[in-house]
Amino acid sequence: MHSLNIFCHESVVAVSFVACIIGLLLLWNGKQQTNEMEETEKILFRMSFSYWLVYCVAFGIEKIVLPGWESVVMTLKITTALSYFLTFSCIVSLPLHKFAVHRVEE
Repeated sequence: MHSLNIFCHESVVAVSFVACIIGLLLLWNGKQQTNEMEETEKILFRMSFSYWLVYCVAFGIEKIVLPGWESVVMTLKITTALSYFLTFSCIVSLPLHKFAVHRVEE
């Protein structure tokens, strides 16, 4: 059962890796936003996708690296933890930003 959970998590990470690339491509837009709120939201979305992409890459490399390379594995674990928390903070910042802008408009 434990190996099934690991396989499931690895599959979700692989799918989310592709989704992050698609999300970043969709957000890639050469024109500047005239609205500061929209530009901030777009930046937060880009940061969320980018941080999660770093998580996916570090997670994938961690699974490939040989077990004898403890220093590399530890660095990858730190990278995955930091990128996970940065992704979470960006996702939490999106609704907080909308709420703050809404409060200023009132």
